Formats: sequence, structure tokens, C-alpha cells
Amino acid sequence: MQFKKPTFWDYQKISFWSVLLFPFSIIYFSIIWVIKVTSIFTSYKKMPIPVICVGNIYIGGTGKTPLVREIFNITKSLGKNPAFIKKYHAYLSDEIKMLKDKGKVFTDHKRYKSILSSVSNNHDVAILDDGFQDFSIKPDFSILCFNSTQMIGNGLLIPSGPLRESLRAILRADCIIINGPKNLEFEKKLFKTIQNKKLHIFYSKYKIKNIEKFKNKEITAFAGIGNPSNFFDLLRKNNLDIKETFSFPDHHEYSKKRFRKNNKR
Repeated sequence: MQFKKPTFWDYQKISFWSVLLFPFSIIYFSIIWVIKVTSIFTSYKKMPIPVICVGNIYIGGTGKTPLVREIFNITKSLGKNPAFIKKYHAYLSDEIKMLKDKGKVFTDHKRYKSILSSVSNNHDVAILDDGFQDFSIKPDFSILCFNSTQMIGNGLLIPSGPLRESLRAILRADCIIINGPKNLEFEKKLFKTIQNKKLHIFYSKYKIKNIEKFKNKEITAFAGIGNPSNFFDLLRKNNLDIKETFSFPDHHEYSKKRFRKNNKR
């Protein structure tokens, strides 16, 4: 499933489209609530190995997969034998490839089956790339990811806004990692939501490898991720000469035909 985020999702004020779609957000909320309650009381499964979950409530573009790779490196350095766990979706082949370049990936339509498969293959830590909304599994440690630019967008649930759950879902998290520069305004909003719960907030940032290779060159940049503008801003902040940009849907499958078409422009 290739998905291009509607621009009104990140408006600071509620737009006409958000109001129009709000009844569908109520339906979505009801479905999520039923799934959550049903999973907790009928299908909760305790896993035989520690489970670290990296997730989000803002749909796409929060930096989950790069963080999962770093957690893999950390657990590996501690003498563990970690495995990546990813729910199977055909459109996620790009993320699965990113993980396979680092270590063993187990995929299935049910995450708990993937975890059990990893145990059978002698792995002793399961790292979930996404899964914060999988209420059938209780992780031993949950990390919630945000981006300091988009934050929670207009603060509404899908499809009126970009949220998979309300902001109160952060109460289930053990820590929060915000990708990008420090954002005190956003931190205040998070702490206001959690009130007295102790919750650590950390920041992360991306660093361009081999940046000298791109200096003093005219660059055409393209991205098929949750928030392509964040990638383009990163290039500009590193003083690269960006002449043209192309934004594609998240998980876009690039083709030679598309490149030939753009090269003729």
C-alpha cells in the first residue's frame, strides 16, 4: 500500500476536510477500541524472550526503522542474539530489506508467530519494528517515536488527521524518542498528557554519510517516505545545492521508466 499523506493533516488549525472526515475518525476510534479490548481479554500472549517495541501514533515518517537498526547494534554489543520482527505486508519490502542488511528478520501476519519463530532459531531478544498498536503482545519495553517538525499534526485521528491513536496512548510507552531539534513546546504538551507518570524523552538526528561526495554539485533529490520534506530539509541544512525535488508516496517502488521520464524534464 503506497500512501501519500494529505497536507491538511499537519495544519495547526482544523481544516474543512478534517471536519468533513471526523465522523469516519469516530468509527476508526471505535474499531481500535474494540480491537484493544478484545485482544487484551482474549488473545494476550506472553512471549518467552524480551520484546522491545518501537512504534508511533503519528502514521509514518517518525524514524522507527533506523532506530530499530540502532537498537539491534546495542543489543548485539551486549552479547545478545537479537532478531527483527516485522508484520508481513507486501508493500513493506523496502523496510524489510533495510533490516535484512543488518540481521535476521522474521515476518508473519501475526507478530507473535514471528517471535516464536525467532526463539526456535536461538534468538534471545525480539525487536519489533512497529507494533505499538498490536494489543495481543505486551512488550517488555516500548519506545514511541515522533518527529519534532510534524509532532502530532492537527491532533486528530485517521482520516481527519495523522494519528493512529489519541495522545493519551503515550501512557503505555516507557520512553519517547523525538527525531529532530529540541522542541520544548511539544515536550510540554507530552508532559501535560502524562501528568505524574515518569517518562524519559530523548532526541535523535540523522547524519549524512560521505557528505563530501555531494559538495559543490547540483543535486536532484527524491524521496518516497512518510515526510519527504524532512529529508529535503536535512540536505539543505547541510548546505547541499538542491536544484529540484520529487516527492513520492511512502514505500514507493521506483522504476527505470520513472527515472527516464524525470531525466527528460
